[in-house]
Amino acid sequence: MQKTMAAVTAVLLAALVAYLAAWYVGWLVGDFAAVLMLAVLVCGGYWVAEKLLFLPQRQRALAQAVAQWQARQQSAARAGVVADAQPAPEAGQWLRQPWWLDWTAGLFPVLLVVFVLRSFVVEPFRIPSGSMIPTLHVGDLILVNKFTYGLRLPVFDVELVPNQRPARGDMVVFRYPPQPSLDYIKRVVGVPGDTVTYRNKSLTVNGQPVAKTAQGQYLDKGNMRYSNLFVEQLGGVSHQVLNDADRPAFLAGVDRFPQRDQCQYFVDGVSCKVPVDRYFVMGDNRDNSLDSRYWGFVPRDHLVGKAFFIWMNFGDLSRIGGVQ
Repeated sequence: MQKTMAAVTAVLLAALVAYLAAWYVGWLVGDFAAVLMLAVLVCGGYWVAEKLLFLPQRQRALAQAVAQWQARQQSAARAGVVADAQPAPEAGQWLRQPWWLDWTAGLFPVLLVVFVLRSFVVEPFRIPSGSMIPTLHVGDLILVNKFTYGLRLPVFDVELVPNQRPARGDMVVFRYPPQPSLDYIKRVVGVPGDTVTYRNKSLTVNGQPVAKTAQGQYLDKGNMRYSNLFVEQLGGVSHQVLNDADRPAFLAGVDRFPQRDQCQYFVDGVSCKVPVDRYFVMGDNRDNSLDSRYWGFVPRDHLVGKAFFIWMNFGDLSRIGGVQ
C-alpha cells in the first residue's frame, strides 16, 4: 500500500511539473484557477485519507512497537538479566508522515487558504502592458476585490452570491472575451443601456460629453514618448487619461465580435449601444489600448473583480497605494 501510494503520488507530481513547464515555455495556455482547484481536491483527498486511514495505521504500529519493547523489558527483569539496551520507540519517528503525504496532505491547509482567499476575497495580478498608463504602470502588482461584483465558483463560473454591478469609472479585471483564459484590466465607461461614443478622441456617454481637464504633457518613460495628459471625470471617479497627438482617431483592425451590430464605426471613432449584461471598457492610455472599441463588449459573467490597491512595484516602491 505504501509503495503504491508513493508511486501514484510521484506520477501526479511529475504530471504537475510537466504541465507547469509546458505552460512556462508556451506550449500550452495554462489555467491557474483550474490547477489550484484540482490541487486542493487531490490534496484534500490525501488529507482525509491521512486522518482516517494512514495516521491511525501509524499510531497502531507505534502502540504495537511500544508494547513489544515493554514486554522485552519485563521479560528481562523477570529473568534477572540485563534489560534490553534498545531505547523505547520514539513517537515522532513512528508518526512522521512519509514524503508522499508530506507533499500532499501536509500542503492541503495552505492550499485551501490560498484557494479561498484567491477565489472569494482578493486576487493578485501583475500589469503586463501600458494600456492603463498613467493609472497603472507596467510591473505594478495589484490586488483585486473578488467580492465586489459577487462571488463566483472558480473554473465552473457559477454565481454563488450576487452583489453590486460595475459602475462607470470602475477599474475591472475580466476574462478577455476573445480568449477567456487571459485576464485583462480596463476601465468601465459604459454600462448596460448606455450609448458610448468616442469620436475625435473625445468621450460621450448618453449624449453628455465626459468632462476632462488638460494637465499638460506626460512622459512615458517606457517608450520615451510624450502624450497629452487629462483628468477625466467619469461617473464618481476622477482619473487621468492620455491621448497621443500623433495617433489618428481612425480605429484600425477592429474584430468581428458578438453584437457588433450595436456599434457604428466612423473615420474618427465609434459609437456603441451597450447591450444587456454587457459592459464597454477602455484603457486610460486611450491611443495605446486594445479594448471594447476593437473586440467588443465584456459579458457580466466574465468579470473577475475590481482593482483597488497596488501592493508592490519592484522598480518603483512609490507606486504602492490605493488606485481608482
